Amino acid sequence: MIILIGGVGASIIIFCVLKPYIRKYAAGGVCKSNARLDGRTVVITGANTGIGKETARDLASRGARVVIACRDVARGEATAAEIRSETGNQQVVVKDLDLANTRSIKSFVEGFLKDEKQLHILINNAGVMMCPYSKTADGFEMQFGVNHLGHFLLTHLLMERLKQSAPSRIIIVSSLAHNMGRIKFDDLQSERSYDSGLAYCQSKLANVMFTRELAKRLQGVTVNSVHPGSVRSELVRHSTMMALVFRLFSFFIKTPREGAQTSVYCAVAEELESVTGKHFSDCSPAFVAPQGRNEEVAKRLWDVSCDLLGIQWE
Repeated sequence: MIILIGGVGASIIIFCVLKPYIRKYAAGGVCKSNARLDGRTVVITGANTGIGKETARDLASRGARVVIACRDVARGEATAAEIRSETGNQQVVVKDLDLANTRSIKSFVEGFLKDEKQLHILINNAGVMMCPYSKTADGFEMQFGVNHLGHFLLTHLLMERLKQSAPSRIIIVSSLAHNMGRIKFDDLQSERSYDSGLAYCQSKLANVMFTRELAKRLQGVTVNSVHPGSVRSELVRHSTMMALVFRLFSFFIKTPREGAQTSVYCAVAEELESVTGKHFSDCSPAFVAPQGRNEEVAKRLWDVSCDLLGIQWE
């Protein structure tokens, strides 16, 4: 019994000694760039909370004009007021955007192009994860519709403004989950069968493939995808199991600020000015699953996405 207590005590002492090092490792990479963004305009989707909010806070502190594009405008206004107060940057504005509705996306872009003459950084950050089966206003499975198709259309409609403002950057928030994703062309909307986890993985794989295919078609605009890590946010609200795991292992889960670091890095790092079509995690290049590198599937996904959205994008 004495030996047992001694062993437990020793373990506790060792953990306490190693605790700051473990936490630092769990926090992941940090963006070390001091780049300023004065005079530059940024759009961040879903920036009223979580990773998007912390990304907006960081870029606003660098002097950028930040447009918070979100569905919950009241919450977005509260976030904008908080960031303006904290950073002293009054150029933080909120615009209504519902990525689950193509009409809302088109309305957002129409208003943005009318009000804003430049767009230097677009961060496709918003997303839904493992939600019960539902469809967007246009009949797309919610995760595929919001995470991929909504951002696909938004990027398409903002592309000319991005080109006019070049050099400019696009950052697409994906996930390590893309490793488990497959593009089910015979059932993209999961109408035959639905698994919330696999549907999420499919949407995150689509993010990576969109990034790589778009990069091949652009000049003057770079596009990279990021894996933010496991982050303490509202994204897991639809999964009781994930929420429980995150709570039990909270010490090893990133804060939203820590999770935002790679998005910030890809948006501001001087050494990435001409880097495009890559995937990043912890502010470093990251592995892309073999299916994410399949150029034939990526091209097919591009064409199918255009057909579903009723657009032409060569």
